[in-house]
Amino acid sequence: MAAASGDRRTERLLNLVIALLSTRTWLTKEQIRRAVPQYEDCASTDAFDRMFERDKEELRELGVPLVTGSASAWFDDEQGYKVDRDAYALPAVSFTPAELAVLSLAARVWAQASLAGPAARAVTKLRALGVDVDEQSLVGVEPRVRTAEPAFEPLYAAARDRQRVTFTYRRPGAAEPSRRSVQPWQVTSWRGHWYLVAHDLDRAAPRVFRLSRIEGTVRRTGPAGAYDVPDDVDGRAMIAAAQAGRESAPRTARLRLAPGAAGQLRLRAGVPAADAGREVVAEVEFTDAEELAATVAAAAPHAVVLGPDDVRDAVLRRLRGVLAAHGGTR
Repeated sequence: MAAASGDRRTERLLNLVIALLSTRTWLTKEQIRRAVPQYEDCASTDAFDRMFERDKEELRELGVPLVTGSASAWFDDEQGYKVDRDAYALPAVSFTPAELAVLSLAARVWAQASLAGPAARAVTKLRALGVDVDEQSLVGVEPRVRTAEPAFEPLYAAARDRQRVTFTYRRPGAAEPSRRSVQPWQVTSWRGHWYLVAHDLDRAAPRVFRLSRIEGTVRRTGPAGAYDVPDDVDGRAMIAAAQAGRESAPRTARLRLAPGAAGQLRLRAGVPAADAGREVVAEVEFTDAEELAATVAAAAPHAVVLGPDDVRDAVLRRLRGVLAAHGGTR
């Protein structure tokens, strides 16, 4: 059950960061153990100590400035922990208008959920321990990733619940899509794309599926908890192996771009800034039709593919998938 254990570890690390950020004072190991729910479940003090040591090292490797100091004004040997807020905070920076535009687009990926879920539980426990909590330091701590892929949410839920799914999948170069029945293991992002790592029931073997190639509705079938995920599943390694040797030669697509819109595609095509206010027909080089189709679909209706046909068809599939996911029929 690698996916479930990975989720638990991620939530535990997030709870630990929340606990260490939310206090103005040093937290002792005992306070941390009582504040982080997953630590309370440890069978023994030794088990907690080992888990806490691993978590401290992982946070430091991730760049979280975890520091130690004396947790008592009377006893120097009572060690405490907290996150160095000054080192954790970004320095003051300035951006050009173009850089701010890019950052505003990137910010759409993040949905602020401060003091929700694990954050609220950790803070409640700290208050119960008499720790002075600073809620303002938690703003933006808990991120949630959003994706435009209609298949993402049902597949993520199925992998979490260990429930079989069926869907229609179009392999690269295939004239027609095929029906697939799989046991989802992981939903993973790799090089800007989302993939499903799963056990293909028809082929009786592990397979990797790119979410952008899934057509129509993902249907969950059978009961939850119907299978176990192998402990040694490495989704990113499987995706990398599946993609090895699939790089295509560069091709060129022709796009019609509306006035004052489709800025990412205009930049990619090298359209002069002086032409920003008028409609242009631009040429964009690409190696991955699905990746370009995703960018064009995101700019719809301000970007239209004039050719080649496979890119235009990929854009139409994506738009129809979004329409179907929202109850449309066209």
